[in-house]
Amino acid sequence: MTNALKRLWPWLLLSMLPLSVCGWNKPTHMAIGAITYRDLQAKSPRKLARLVALLRQHPDARTRWAATLRDSTLSEDDKNRYLFMLAARWPDDIKEPNNPYDHPTWHYINYIYNPTLGMARTDTTLATGENILQAFEHNRQILKSDAADSAKAIALCWLLHLGGDVQQPLHTTALISPQFPAGDQGGNLFKIKVSMSNPTRNLHSLWDGMLLSTDSFDAADQLARQLEQTYPRRNAPRRRKPDISAWSVESFELARRLSYREGSLQAGTGDNGVVLPSDYLATMRPVAEQRVARAGHRLANGLRFDVKKKGWFGLRG
Repeated sequence: MTNALKRLWPWLLLSMLPLSVCGWNKPTHMAIGAITYRDLQAKSPRKLARLVALLRQHPDARTRWAATLRDSTLSEDDKNRYLFMLAARWPDDIKEPNNPYDHPTWHYINYIYNPTLGMARTDTTLATGENILQAFEHNRQILKSDAADSAKAIALCWLLHLGGDVQQPLHTTALISPQFPAGDQGGNLFKIKVSMSNPTRNLHSLWDGMLLSTDSFDAADQLARQLEQTYPRRNAPRRRKPDISAWSVESFELARRLSYREGSLQAGTGDNGVVLPSDYLATMRPVAEQRVARAGHRLANGLRFDVKKKGWFGLRG
């Protein structure tokens, strides 16, 4: 192996390694769905009604979601909001053998962070050419097309989900270091402990479940309401047009600066996690909260954004 190839090998290997596709956990995705729903309800009720009708044409509306849609204890508004919440988590629910709708590489993008070389942002797309940015655009085009409503409903689920995943810093970042020469797989190999008495876990899973672990309707909806109050839409930065590429760069910068603490955060391996700094969770939780709130508001903005009356997603009305 030549010296040049030896230098490139870790980077080539990284591009072939899968990164965890959990993103935020299911309850957190449900909260993002609820925030998106209420934002649309306040600003674009007609467009929301169209989206709800579209989701009711989803293939799982008669199977996986049927009990929820028949629940007599829920109001019609609760059912519709719950439908958005289930749609946002659906791409994680279908991680099943031979499920044709499951696309593991769609959930992330690998921007490389190598502290020893300074900041580097390299998009190492997989051989299939499918990453979260490409998947988002693919599904956006389906929603704008003349496809069947069932296909558009599936695309809408992916948009709601990927618009959430891209806000999770470790879904855009892979750390290269002497400890992880082939990459830490978005924090999945980066072993930590919250305290000495806690079991070892990985950094990625810590971020995934930082806000909520209970996936009930009430718990996820309550988290959404809390985040809407703490991080209201009016306080979010405004762009003329939604831009998922810019969102992914934001997440990468947060991962570099905060998740990995500019390369100073220490990792263990195997079952020997390194205890996190005592202020880590208290510092990172507000960041996670803000990213989740921003995901919901940004998705709502995209779903109602109008260009020549067709919208960012091509939705009239």
